[in-house]
Amino acid sequence: MAHHQILIVGGGAAGITVAAQLKRARNSLDVAILEPSGEHYYQPGWTLVGAGVFSLEETRRPERDLIPSGVHWIQAKAAGFDPDRNTVTTSTGATLSYDVLIVATGLTLRWDKIEGLSGAMGKRGLCSNYSKDFAPYTWEAIQAFKGGNAVFTCAPMPIKCPGAPQKIAYLAADVFKQKRLKANVIYATATPGIFGVPVYAAPLREVVKRKGIDARYSHVLTAVRADKQEAVFSVSEGETSREEVIPYDLLHVTPPMGPPEVVATSSLANGAGYVEVDQFNLQHSRYPNVFSLGDVSGMPNSKTAAAVRGQAPVVVANLLAHLDGLPLEAAYDGYSCCPLITGFGKTIMAEFNYKQEPVPSFPLDPTKERWSMWWIKRKVLPGLYWNRMLTGAQHERRFIPGVKA
Repeated sequence: MAHHQILIVGGGAAGITVAAQLKRARNSLDVAILEPSGEHYYQPGWTLVGAGVFSLEETRRPERDLIPSGVHWIQAKAAGFDPDRNTVTTSTGATLSYDVLIVATGLTLRWDKIEGLSGAMGKRGLCSNYSKDFAPYTWEAIQAFKGGNAVFTCAPMPIKCPGAPQKIAYLAADVFKQKRLKANVIYATATPGIFGVPVYAAPLREVVKRKGIDARYSHVLTAVRADKQEAVFSVSEGETSREEVIPYDLLHVTPPMGPPEVVATSSLANGAGYVEVDQFNLQHSRYPNVFSLGDVSGMPNSKTAAAVRGQAPVVVANLLAHLDGLPLEAAYDGYSCCPLITGFGKTIMAEFNYKQEPVPSFPLDPTKERWSMWWIKRKVLPGLYWNRMLTGAQHERRFIPGVKA
């Protein structure tokens, strides 16, 4: 049985970032990452892939190039957790033991929860930016659109990057307007409002109004009739619900999401299947030598890559304190960031915490659409991700020009 002082399950944004910060903080640590994929994607860039701004290849790097120096990479999946014995079994049949476990598996896309999607994606206008397999087709579908209903859905929370479903709707609306197409852009979201943080919801409602988008709330996509090009929704109206069928010429789907089954069925999970951690110190509620961060962790925060920047330093500080027998004093405030692209050349940089308070990184009104924030989203954030965050250098929670991490 192989043993590692610290075992990180998941080599995505959260796993790589926390591994890099751990090695920077204490290079002598024996750290291993359990991750099956040989490729790593900058998923926040997929909205711009779907809008024709980035190529998919620009968002990809080989996983081996990102594993921090001195960290062991075990290329396999987690097949089972046994925190009572401090072990993880892998998809190759191996058993790994650990002193401290960090769970950072991310979320699973549940296409199967929408009837009729299987085998229908990626053709006849049915697209999604949430998968590397379909994001390039989103741009093809937008370019091929000749008019009619362009429907953009948003699944029930929690999902990765809650702003992404509406961002592509705004970008597509810009394209359709430029081409002078007779387009009816419909944003059908499972949420009761346009955005969960009131201070940012207000300007987004104005964006929807300005662009003439038909926003329909409490609409949950339940089925797609691809042969007829119809989207079927369950619509909540108070205590009752009804079915609504919307014909489409283009349908951008945000699939339901959830924790991987191996996590959800383990003793690490809370009632919803996410890793049960304290929302402030990120330590497991029942297993003190287990921590979690990223999308699979059970904090009530917005699940974005930027949130990892707030979480990783807290996990590192508290994990080291745990190893040293000291109190866990570092606390995560729920920081997240959604660069809300409202059109080509316009972005609202929505940063907020658990209290839904704005916590801007820039000395500007964060509720305003700005070209500068579009430039940061397009030009600055990808480099920050690859060259700072994943190398462990970005210790500051937020990027502030002129301040070195």
